[in-house]
Amino acid sequence: MNLALRFLGVGNAQAVALGSACAVIERDDSPLLMIDCGPDALTSFLERYQSAPAALFITHAHMDHVGGLERLFFKTWFDGERRGKLRVYAHAALIPVLQSRVADYPEVLAEGGANFWDAFQLIPVSRGFWHEGLWFDVFPTRHHAPMTSFGLALRGSMVWTGDTRPIPEALSAVAAAGELVAHDCVLHGNPSHSGVDDLEREYPTALRERLVLYHYGSLDEAEALRGCGYRVANRGEGITLANPHAEAVLASRGSG
Repeated sequence: MNLALRFLGVGNAQAVALGSACAVIERDDSPLLMIDCGPDALTSFLERYQSAPAALFITHAHMDHVGGLERLFFKTWFDGERRGKLRVYAHAALIPVLQSRVADYPEVLAEGGANFWDAFQLIPVSRGFWHEGLWFDVFPTRHHAPMTSFGLALRGSMVWTGDTRPIPEALSAVAAAGELVAHDCVLHGNPSHSGVDDLEREYPTALRERLVLYHYGSLDEAEALRGCGYRVANRGEGITLANPHAEAVLASRGSG
């Protein structure tokens, strides 16, 4: 199997020109799993793949990460072949927040007869989930209130932190085998996001060398991060991933 991580957007909530932070895990050059769906994410996805996503993982419910869900609803609802089949994976703790933020508007269709989640197959998760024969770990990150933001990991291949402050205790578990780690970072940290000084204080050198930074504020900031010695993702960039560990691949597991 050939896996890659494609950055559809790399900017923070104010960096509109960089695209809202969003990625796609590709398998054999086809989209396997979309991560987050901000206001412009569906446009970027359609331009890249010429069809709507079949599966989506949501890290948290800030609008720069879920603001495209309403458009995705319409795209899916009016496609008879896709309606009700687009898998949306979200941690169970996020479901009430998602419901109140994006799904509870009275009459999602003016003519009535539809509920927001009718367009999707909503799958609440906790420790992780199987998708297309691969096991993805889900873990809490540090972004505002506890248990409101979550990262995603595919053992042996990649980790996506989502928006977060440093999480050394989590990464010691889910990024212990040489995984590429796509990490939230701005030049100067704040109560919501990691900064370069935070990374250097909290993470060992060996881990920092595997980081790919995203969710920054401008192209100038990206260059400054590179000047600090970090790899920084560009919008549209794809990075080849190592194959996942055997225990994360269904075909390698015995029956039970």
